[in-house]
Amino acid sequence: MRAGWMILGAVLAAPLHAQEPQFPQKGPIEITVLFPAGSSADVTARLLADGMSKQLGGAKVIVFNRPGAGGAIGYKYVASQKPDGYALVWNSNSISTTFHSGMLPFDYHEFDAVARVLVESPVIAVKGDSKWKTLADLVADAKSRPKGITVGNSGVGSHTHISSVALFKATGGQVVDVPFGQAQVVPSLLGGEVDAVVQLPAALSGYVKSGQVRLLAALVAARDPALPDVPTAREQGFDVSLAAWRGIAAPKGTPKPVIAALEGAIRKTAESPDFAQACEKLGVHPAFMPSATFAELIAKEDAELARIMQLIGLKK
Repeated sequence: MRAGWMILGAVLAAPLHAQEPQFPQKGPIEITVLFPAGSSADVTARLLADGMSKQLGGAKVIVFNRPGAGGAIGYKYVASQKPDGYALVWNSNSISTTFHSGMLPFDYHEFDAVARVLVESPVIAVKGDSKWKTLADLVADAKSRPKGITVGNSGVGSHTHISSVALFKATGGQVVDVPFGQAQVVPSLLGGEVDAVVQLPAALSGYVKSGQVRLLAALVAARDPALPDVPTAREQGFDVSLAAWRGIAAPKGTPKPVIAALEGAIRKTAESPDFAQACEKLGVHPAFMPSATFAELIAKEDAELARIMQLIGLKK
């Protein structure tokens, strides 16, 4: 009799196991953004989440802001989640800068790369009515009065902080770096708390269009198509190039079919006209890269950022 019950139990259990929902039908997908609402990272993540939801058959893709410690709080949270594709991080170069500055106890190896989505050009900006019309004007002033100019960034060890330090090391000008939470960087410039900022363009685009902010230079190798009127630092004689990328990563060990499903949804979103148009308005541009290639990029750039941070004294 007991054997009969065991067989019946096995038969009943089989359909229940077979009904386990396939990805992404189990529940909402969470994308952790490492910076506050309204920041460049937040705005672009929400564009991506909307597109992914459509590509994944209407699955809920929700953005959660988990800011703090240069991204360390968000990275720790996602790394601790189950590797099933339902907890993702809006990854960036910050995975390397946060680790090498000593704020994160683990590096990029704790995540599986899913896809790169877009590229942003760090820019140095001043108020629209500033006396500095070019980067050369600002540099000349910084040289004439060392430590007399303040430059805001998104926090100690952030990509914008490293970009700022690298820029002024290359120019020979001495400024005072002022770290803020990312949401406070632009208001600090507009309110006159700092003289200039190094920031990503999505957070500045509205102020640039209204004339409240002027971009002096983009800190990338070649002029950004999204910022055609902004000369690079290299064009102006200063050899600095530190492009910022954003993409999606998942906790280490996420199943390959799940990575493939996410990668496919991201590709279709990033290559859609709607996404491209929205990005153009923000001053960023889509730059899809598949999982394997993206993983190689992260590893290569991690080594390069470690070298740069060592040179400028920011590596712990």
